[in-house]
Amino acid sequence: MLTTGALIAATVATGVLAGVFHAFSTSVMPGLARTDDRTFVVAMQRMNVAILNGRFLLGFLGAPLLTALAAVLHGIADDWAATRWIAVALVLLVVETGITVAVNVPMNNRLDAAEVADATAARAAFESGWVRWNTVRTVVSVCALLCLVVALAR
Repeated sequence: MLTTGALIAATVATGVLAGVFHAFSTSVMPGLARTDDRTFVVAMQRMNVAILNGRFLLGFLGAPLLTALAAVLHGIADDWAATRWIAVALVLLVVETGITVAVNVPMNNRLDAAEVADATAARAAFESGWVRWNTVRTVVSVCALLCLVVALAR
């Protein structure tokens, strides 16, 4: 039961995480794209502060940690059909975490340090690259979610 519970928890956490990235890709960033430079920069600066909370960190850190736990438990149980899918999901979540830490967070930090008076330059240095890498994070995390769903079906 613990084995299945860990896999369900990993799947839910990964789904929540993929949902956050998907929401940014499909609504937040397209909505902000329709604003002026100052509004864009101020809104992103505020979101960068607001997202640093326990609920986001629960999904962000919980997804890979719970997936690792599920992989270990399924491996111990000799459920190799599920373990393979869980392992692939874990690799994908590590990639997503790496992108977030190495690309998106530094971009957020640079934008947070930007002066609102220079919003046009700050936005130009941020928007297209951040959107591109968030799209990659979205695809990678949705693929991890699909792998976990397949593991649950096994």
